[in-house]
Amino acid sequence: MKILFCIATPAQVHFWRYSIESLVKKGHKVKILARDYESTLELLDRYGLEYSSFKPIRSKYLKIFELLTHALKGYGLGRKFHSDIILGFGVGTSSVSALLRKPCIVFTDTESLPVQHFLTKVFATVIITPSCFRGDLGKRHIRIAGYKELAYLHPNYFHADPTIYDELGISKDEKYVILRFNAFDAVHDIGRRGFSLLNKYQLARGLGKYARVFLSAEGRLPEDLESFKLPIPYHLIHHALYYAKLVICDTGTIATEAATLGTPSIYCSSAAGQFGNFVELQQKYDLIYCFREPKRAIEKALELIQQPDLKEQWAKKRQRLLADRIDVTQFIVWLIENYPESFEEYRRSQANKH
Repeated sequence: MKILFCIATPAQVHFWRYSIESLVKKGHKVKILARDYESTLELLDRYGLEYSSFKPIRSKYLKIFELLTHALKGYGLGRKFHSDIILGFGVGTSSVSALLRKPCIVFTDTESLPVQHFLTKVFATVIITPSCFRGDLGKRHIRIAGYKELAYLHPNYFHADPTIYDELGISKDEKYVILRFNAFDAVHDIGRRGFSLLNKYQLARGLGKYARVFLSAEGRLPEDLESFKLPIPYHLIHHALYYAKLVICDTGTIATEAATLGTPSIYCSSAAGQFGNFVELQQKYDLIYCFREPKRAIEKALELIQQPDLKEQWAKKRQRLLADRIDVTQFIVWLIENYPESFEEYRRSQANKH
């Protein structure tokens, strides 16, 4: 089988990485179309994954033109490759499949993209979401008992490396927290807000009284916050998240990654409460705290950092989560290799449960 993957962000590199490696080992041929965004290409290079790339459009208000670039680049690559099926996230992937007239499987866990979801529904042949996804994406929509983070942070793939303490330049008995701040430059970020600059100072200085503070941010940091900068390459971020005592952020992926790794996570965004995965991780598993008001998020962070057995509590909660969830990568590989029969089989199995 010839499979074209469309990858737009660093998080999507992580998501598809093990599926790609598994499919290649099984003898399938793979091509990757990658957007040159943040550390996406750097990660692909590090994992030895060959790709063709295209440049993003920086303005979030002109993303429609990037979609056109994506679709045409993908069409050219897929036509030359004679793709059998296309994999990716959202409307960019489904538009490529429409041009090529080939089936496509897309994954999404972001409910607040009505226009993108409408276009995706028109073209996609399978749309996968977590079971907690709020909304119905039509007859091609299937739900799975897993989050996108469990495609690469499931224990079948991720093994925490304690040498991360050396990379961070601290001893193994030193507590540390990670702050991660969003640039809010994506389409789904239009109209959203998280921590202000003042809030960032309050977090860094307040938490610094109890633990070492490391700060990661999209875009530039003020000079007096540079001393808090997380001193590791992006591909090591999950090891740092695993051993952190606490993670505070206004970007969703880092928040859910920390939670699925068993690290207390605080997510602050004006969009908090809109997404099913955050609601489930908070209400069912008590692994994450979501706030719209930065003041409440900061207060919660200062409360949690002072609890001595915090990590032990979250390790138990994580085990409960893993007992309920599937290996997402294993499911995706099965779905691709056996498509379209696998889609019909899975849909029937889900219908029989209801």
